[in-house]
Amino acid sequence: MHRRTLLASGLAAGLALPGLARAQNAPLKLIVPAPPGGPTDILARALADKAQVSLDRPVVVDNRAGAGGIIGTEAAARSAPDGNTLVLGHNQTHASNQSMMQRLPYHVTDSFAPVAKLATVHHALVVPANAPDKTLADLIARGRKERLTYASSQAGSASHVISETLSRREKLDATHVPYRGAAPAATDTVAGIVNFYVATFPSVAPLVREGRLRALEIGAPARLKDFPEIPTAAEAGAPYLAVDAWFGLFAPAGTDAAVVKRIADAMLAALGEADVAARLAGAGFTPDPLPPAEFATFQRAEVERWAEMARLTGVTMEG
Repeated sequence: MHRRTLLASGLAAGLALPGLARAQNAPLKLIVPAPPGGPTDILARALADKAQVSLDRPVVVDNRAGAGGIIGTEAAARSAPDGNTLVLGHNQTHASNQSMMQRLPYHVTDSFAPVAKLATVHHALVVPANAPDKTLADLIARGRKERLTYASSQAGSASHVISETLSRREKLDATHVPYRGAAPAATDTVAGIVNFYVATFPSVAPLVREGRLRALEIGAPARLKDFPEIPTAAEAGAPYLAVDAWFGLFAPAGTDAAVVKRIADAMLAALGEADVAARLAGAGFTPDPLPPAEFATFQRAEVERWAEMARLTGVTMEG
């Protein structure tokens, strides 16, 4: 009996090894559901350059932008679970979309195997540099007396949800103006076409540094070293605005757990390298590593959190 068990175990291992070997030797495609040059792309390429050495296989970044990240994310969900495809997802593609879209072409948890949480970025509320609002309290007071407009990078995005949360909690008279991306939203905020915009800070930091936008708060646990003048959301009296954007790697559901672990180990090791950390810090990322099991638990909690925020605000991807 013991001999038969050993033979069966050996046979099972032998059947599993060829697939594992193929996954370890073939090029690893990392889908980035965003255009080249942006923060998500910077994160992907910083990790790909370093991790391919320890993985002993090429890591090829594949930018597939469109539909707020849905196009690239769907492509990953439909890929074979052979350990040769990853997608760099975030809180929208792999959490909030599930509750904010009636027809999503994938399931944010069921369609994927979480690989590793990588980093977070903070959101900040910005106003035009010549706006009369010097503090968040000033903006709130004005919004209770007159109609304001606020930008978002897309209907249903985190910037939309956070802004609507502020509007509802503080009873502001504020109208949502959705844009197709962070750049046009920031541009019109600079021009004063809209009154405020909640943005991922890396996307507006240069404009704040140049004095073209004023940041009234940032959702960080402490003031930023390079921007000590910006109060935290808690200091500004609105701790509920401290909602981070997060980024992580996902493989198609059914990918072998051993392959997932190997990739996660390599990516998290790369994340800890000093040159990678410096490169990401320059782009506004804060390393926030989690291995597969812990990341899966985190993601499930985020799906529930965003579903509750969607319920409270009534925000959807349609408007």
